[in-house]
Amino acid sequence: MTEEQRILAEKLGMDFAGLDVTGDLATSMGIEYLEATPERVVGRMPVAGNTQPYGLLHGGASCVLAESLGSVGSALHAGEGRIAVGIEINATHHRSATSGYVTGVATRVHGGNTLATYDIVISDDRDRRVCTARLTCMLRDAPGS
Repeated sequence: MTEEQRILAEKLGMDFAGLDVTGDLATSMGIEYLEATPERVVGRMPVAGNTQPYGLLHGGASCVLAESLGSVGSALHAGEGRIAVGIEINATHHRSATSGYVTGVATRVHGGNTLATYDIVISDDRDRRVCTARLTCMLRDAPGS
């Protein structure tokens, strides 16, 4: 975690490590967060271990990366005492990836009080677009808040 991420997480009263999608899915898929602010989240995921039977990156894996990045951004945008819940995702798969890493960049396109929407571009190691996705999260008060 960078110093900027630590300060932001502290300011929002969040544990950044807990934002690693607070579940086993992102961990088992090897997702790493490289940068995280409410406006932009960057992460990467290995292709190995996330392929379909033909040895290509599984489209569902791209969706998991996209939703993970957008959800972290939405949680940071929502702030202390609030949660972000994904309500819609769509993805277009442009090309295959067979090795290395794919990197996703989630950019906030709308940040309101009840919804946050992110465009996510996933690229391969040669900076070729693999997938374009959009995620919308509903922002709610955390249970017990």
